[in-house]
Amino acid sequence: MTLIEDLQWRGLLADCTDLDGLAKRLAEGPLTVYCGFDPTGDSLHVGHLMGQLTLARFQRAGNHVIALAGGATGMVGDPSGRSSERNLLTREQLDHNIACIKAQLSSLLDFTAAANPARLVDNADWIAPFSFLDFLRDVGKYFSLNVMLAKDSVKSRMEGDGGISYTEFSYQLLQAYDFYHLRKTLGCELQIGGSDQWGNLTAGTDLVRKKLGHETSAWGWTFPLITKSDGTKFGKTASGAVWLDATRTSPYKLYQFFVNTEDAKVCEYLRKFTFLSRAEIEPLEAAHAANPAKSTKPSPARSPASCTDKPHSTPHSKPPPFSSAPRSATPPKKFSATSSARFPPRKSPPHNSRRPASALPTHSSSPAFHSRKARPKKTSKAAACISTT
Repeated sequence: MTLIEDLQWRGLLADCTDLDGLAKRLAEGPLTVYCGFDPTGDSLHVGHLMGQLTLARFQRAGNHVIALAGGATGMVGDPSGRSSERNLLTREQLDHNIACIKAQLSSLLDFTAAANPARLVDNADWIAPFSFLDFLRDVGKYFSLNVMLAKDSVKSRMEGDGGISYTEFSYQLLQAYDFYHLRKTLGCELQIGGSDQWGNLTAGTDLVRKKLGHETSAWGWTFPLITKSDGTKFGKTASGAVWLDATRTSPYKLYQFFVNTEDAKVCEYLRKFTFLSRAEIEPLEAAHAANPAKSTKPSPARSPASCTDKPHSTPHSKPPPFSSAPRSATPPKKFSATSSARFPPRKSPPHNSRRPASALPTHSSSPAFHSRKARPKKTSKAAACISTT
């Protein structure tokens, strides 16, 4: 099974700009792929796990992956999937959020792999030096206003009561420039994101081809947004969002969030949130389909909750799984009453630490002794009859 076939089987493909072309490119050898995360808060939530885990799947297949922290785009705010304007953050807030998110992005990706170590970049490094006039001349001229207005993220906001500001309207230009910069400097050919990012991804592929040539390879890949069975947003509970930061959502609560997954979603989450193979997952799905009334949830180590090992990566972040290590061939030592290793000689306490005999309680001085009254011995009716005969 190829990587694309595996991703399709797991339900991780919503759309692709050119699926056949991407499949041919992957067959030729590894490529570079990136996914961006804006620091709108000081922690990512479980909804962001889809991007991190999909990047990890590409890396495990031998590709080169880039996690992008949006130090520049976070100052503007992405209008995708929102019905109102975001609150603008200060530079200090963004710096704090970026520092926190970078640590979380490092938990699921391998930055020490010998052949294809992951990279972590910040788009403020190449966007911040731009002047407003330079950006309009070098980037803005490649975008048609008609195309930008036709994007779903923009159209839905313009049809709403609040409209959309020029600040958020220009967000797609910044994200498109990210793709162009990474394609030019690091050879990145693929950008992935949630299905609400489709307009931003296609803006990036268009800009790459316009500035680097129409023959330049560039693809966009989106995965479906995760929702619960009732259609509500994944990662939201009655008490708020489920965060990847252990100080905001405890490791135990994060683990319980996945352990308590509703039965109708267990099979889907096994495919999307774990690295279990198809041969391991399909028997569980078949058992559940044959008897839906019977719980067929796998053990914690083989459930969607297993994805919580890395994000919190703290000792005892979840109950330890049962040990699967083989038993030792060496027989256990037999019990010996004289074994000094298991039963060291008892040491007597210092003489001055012993309580004097006068301080020891006696039956006569014990309150419990005096609280009990002598009661006459009861004789059962059967015993009374026997005694009279």
